[in-house]
Amino acid sequence: MLGVIVAVWLSERRWQARGGQKGTIVDIAVPAVIFGLIGGRLYHVITDWQTYFGSRAIKEPIQALFIWEGGLGIWGAVSLGALGVWFAVRKRGISMSAVADTVAPGIIFAQAIGRWGNWFNQELYGSPTTLPWGLEIDVDHGGEPGVLYHPTFLYESLWDVALGFVLIFAGRRFALHHGRLFALYVAGYTLGRFWIEGLRIDPVGGVDHAVTFLGLRINQWTSIVLFVAALAYFWLARKRDSVEIVAPADPAHPADQADADSEDTRDTAAEEPTSTDDGEAAPSPRPAAPSSSDDEAADAPAPATEKTTDAEAADTDVPAPAAEKAGKAAEDDGATDTPPPADDVTPADGVGASDAEVVTKEKNSR
Repeated sequence: MLGVIVAVWLSERRWQARGGQKGTIVDIAVPAVIFGLIGGRLYHVITDWQTYFGSRAIKEPIQALFIWEGGLGIWGAVSLGALGVWFAVRKRGISMSAVADTVAPGIIFAQAIGRWGNWFNQELYGSPTTLPWGLEIDVDHGGEPGVLYHPTFLYESLWDVALGFVLIFAGRRFALHHGRLFALYVAGYTLGRFWIEGLRIDPVGGVDHAVTFLGLRINQWTSIVLFVAALAYFWLARKRDSVEIVAPADPAHPADQADADSEDTRDTAAEEPTSTDDGEAAPSPRPAAPSSSDDEAADAPAPATEKTTDAEAADTDVPAPAAEKAGKAAEDDGATDTPPPADDVTPADGVGASDAEVVTKEKNSR
């Protein structure tokens, strides 16, 4: 668990430095750890199945689920953990290869920390040695009194720490992208794991001795296959130059949508009135910028019904024949609307031309 914390912390910093969003690695780590634990346990049970099943089993089958008793295979953890990461990055719309390159140093540092659990459990030690750093193993854990054994977990832990710093340096120096840094992690780890595995004497794949093929242990063959595959990918991916997405576009703000504060959006919001609850148009809360159509509307004359002339203000009872004089008064006040000529005015209510003259004279006298 300490290794997981260190891996997430380092990977989160590296992801943000690459331009990714804060908290992305933390969210991805949840399915990665869950799937990784399941995968690590499955790999252990598959490769050490005789420990739990068969006539020579030394444990009950139900104990295959007892993860607290030890037994996690790194390759199962990485493989199934990667599946959990794939589900998470696909949902977020970011690049899987970019995430893999980012977390590679963190994973190897986590492995370096995790190897110290083997010391507490006195497990996965190597063959007897006379070296001064040899490890004593209790009789209950398979050791013999007065015999020192290779601390293979220590060798692997130191190898992992060194590889972690190499990955950080190589990633910065050579700009390894598109999963190439992760491939370098796999190649580097399997290279060290091959010779360290050769020192171990724990019975991987068996009960009282390790299962071997052509003189090599199971994990050594696994290291060879993965080492070759990692180098092949590292070489084949050298010319990839496509863009790796680390910060997807905000789904609430598509790339082809203008910003809310842009000038075009302000004009649009001003021209389109909003509707109130009763269905009537309400004025926009933001004034519209003046346009050419607004200028033309300002220069155009107002309707005649909205103008009040001096003649109308003086006497609202002016009959229809007097419209000619009212029109002249409106022109003096700057009005642009010209009433129809007197010849076109049809007397109403039987008022003739002579009657109109009388009314006009009475008005002028008043």
